[in-house]
Amino acid sequence: MITVMPDHESIYRKEAARYDALITKQPALQACIHEIKPYAGLDIVDVGAGTGRLAAVLAGEARSIVATDASEAMLSIAADKLAAAGHANWRTVAADMRKLPLAEGSADLIVAGWSICYLGSSNNPSWEHDVDAVMKELRRVLRPGGAIVIFETMGTGFEQPNPPDFLLSYYSALTKKYGFSHKWIRLDYEFESAEQAEELTDFFFGEDRERADGFGSEAAHVPECAGVWWLYT
Repeated sequence: MITVMPDHESIYRKEAARYDALITKQPALQACIHEIKPYAGLDIVDVGAGTGRLAAVLAGEARSIVATDASEAMLSIAADKLAAAGHANWRTVAADMRKLPLAEGSADLIVAGWSICYLGSSNNPSWEHDVDAVMKELRRVLRPGGAIVIFETMGTGFEQPNPPDFLLSYYSALTKKYGFSHKWIRLDYEFESAEQAEELTDFFFGEDRERADGFGSEAAHVPECAGVWWLYT
């Protein structure tokens, strides 16, 4: 059976604010990133930045932040967050991650959260070529001594890792072909109510909720497993 992702592309273009409301119910990730690569004073690129989930929490200590994404609507929310926080060390760039309009050796740290997977899905016939193009771009932009940190799903609604089948080949390539180290963490959602949990998770995960055991109809808490991959140059 072929498994496909929900129509996230449409969500990112048309319902960016609603998507942002969903992901703000998860823990921030600055401590996890700092453990891998202390980022104070660094030039950081956030690839597939979306609504600024990573950029917004890294900007306070970074020397600079460049947030890139294919969706202008998502970047608009990221820009609002960064501006509202009083940061002046950032810019947003609408771009395809396979061809970043950034200078060679311009970043000390590159982060990518839940974004490369859309190219890495085995339902994409050219996934290997596309992922390879992304990896070449990340290495081009990264300075010697830098680090790449990638976050991807390992299963929403599960207490233990249960990643989608269509991402397994991509995940294997990250470690076996590209040399990334890997671990998994919990990033559980904490909603304000069971009603909010059902509304926001149904909106984004749709029928995928049916394959998980952690989407209780009366639960404001939804378990989430995430994979973390990192590479030093």
